[in-house]
Amino acid sequence: MRLRVAASALLISLLTGCVSAPPLNFAVQDVSTSKRKLDAELRAVSVSFAVPGEQTGEIPSDGEGVPILWERSLSEAINKSSLFNDESAQKLNLFVKIKELDPPEAGITMTTDASAKYLLVNRKTGETLLEETITTQGVVPPGYAFAGYVRAKESINRAVQNNIREFLSRLEVSAK
Repeated sequence: MRLRVAASALLISLLTGCVSAPPLNFAVQDVSTSKRKLDAELRAVSVSFAVPGEQTGEIPSDGEGVPILWERSLSEAINKSSLFNDESAQKLNLFVKIKELDPPEAGITMTTDASAKYLLVNRKTGETLLEETITTQGVVPPGYAFAGYVRAKESINRAVQNNIREFLSRLEVSAK
């Protein structure tokens, strides 16, 4: 009996030992060109963590690189969508505050909650043109990978990708 348990433990450790966790990758796939355009040029994108009083959930203490990756992926998705008119006289900044990024600690199906506040601001007047708080989830089923830490990391990727995708969708709807 002990031999079976030891053999099973060895097999499980070999299977999970060969699997590496995916890197954090928030790039949104399949971004289509927008059918509508905003009459504005987007000049800057800035992503940061919300201050503790503005947070609505957990923020990972080891997530120092998260805002940079989020910003790069958001900029890439916006550029792919061609939502903004680079010839417009109106210039805008986009500020994103990450209010929650709560990966699972354990589980079979891994679910990460993500929430971010998006502010689109006129550079000339300081007027806020769009203020949206977007809350999404990234769900990874048990069949994705045997190792839980692989599913957990992928759920973070999916939560942020879904958040960016939802922002683009709302921004396109608001375009006139």
